[in-house]
Amino acid sequence: MSQVLVRNLPEKTVAQLKARAKRNRRSLQAELRLVLEAAARPVPANWRKELERLDRLFTGRTVRDSTDLIRADRESH
Repeated sequence: MSQVLVRNLPEKTVAQLKARAKRNRRSLQAELRLVLEAAARPVPANWRKELERLDRLFTGRTVRDSTDLIRADRESH
């Protein structure tokens, strides 16, 4: 595996990344690895067509609020 050293990051940026890692229950190193891997993923050439396909798929559908279902499930346990 390769290593990368990033110098001169603002303290605020590092603090925000540490907070993000903590929220996600990961180490800072694991969080940064995921962030960098996501940023390096290629964007599909047909992303616009895929978004249009998904839009057509869900157009006109109504989605119920699941709050009552979740509450009922929690109360049953």
